[in-house]
Amino acid sequence: MANAEIGVIGGSGFYSFLDDVTEIQVDTPYGAPSDSLFLGEIAGRRVAFLPRHGRGHHLPPHRINYRANLWALRSVGARQILGPCAVGGLRPEYGPGTLLVPDQLVDRTKSRGGTYFDGLPLPDGTVPNVVHVSLADPYCPTGRAAALKAARGQEWEAVDGGTLVVIEGPRFSTRAESLWHQAQGWSVVGMTGHPEAALARELELCYTSLTLVTDLDAGAESGEGVSHEEVLRVFAANVDRLRGVLFDAVAELPANEDRGCLCTGALGGLNPGFELP
Repeated sequence: MANAEIGVIGGSGFYSFLDDVTEIQVDTPYGAPSDSLFLGEIAGRRVAFLPRHGRGHHLPPHRINYRANLWALRSVGARQILGPCAVGGLRPEYGPGTLLVPDQLVDRTKSRGGTYFDGLPLPDGTVPNVVHVSLADPYCPTGRAAALKAARGQEWEAVDGGTLVVIEGPRFSTRAESLWHQAQGWSVVGMTGHPEAALARELELCYTSLTLVTDLDAGAESGEGVSHEEVLRVFAANVDRLRGVLFDAVAELPANEDRGCLCTGALGGLNPGFELP
């Protein structure tokens, strides 16, 4: 299996222009990931890119096979994951074009496979042990520092910290829901940041989210509400800039063997009941 150090979960705009990209298909005990993995090199680092929604954006957020995605990335050697995503701003000051690197997460999803330890047997008959990992701080501090430094290098004043609330989707929030999220003091709202962070922690991966605000959520604006077309337009207008931040962050991340964060020992030495890829 081809090796990668770092995984990036995002669209084809992040890798399509790279030279010498290798496409590989990976099978997992949890089924197929969203798409093939695309392996390339950035700043001397081997990176595996995975289109979160698949090529053509055919997978809605609630149907993404998150467990297969994280498993596939680890299976090719990735131990640090960057997960950019489009979000809505819950505060007027977090308008379109804002880059926020969250340090907290709220899960409001309903139907997703959010753990590898659900008591169900794998295809080979193995039943994982019950393991309760800590997610008090859901994002890797080393990865967050690398992302923030990379943003400064791109002259993008990223917001350092904040809470990402993840909703089920694929619909956008009602005004009442948006106002409630805002009243809780949360910062941005998206549909794909969970269960990626939790699954990465269960696999002892470092996970960093980079959220790009594409719109003000329904409770933070007075117009007609969020539209999919506007989200795509703002994301497209900022994708080159975001790609620059991601690539600089890749260069800033430590070598996998030099990771010193708590992510690396999230299982606490407990036997998960299956062999990590």
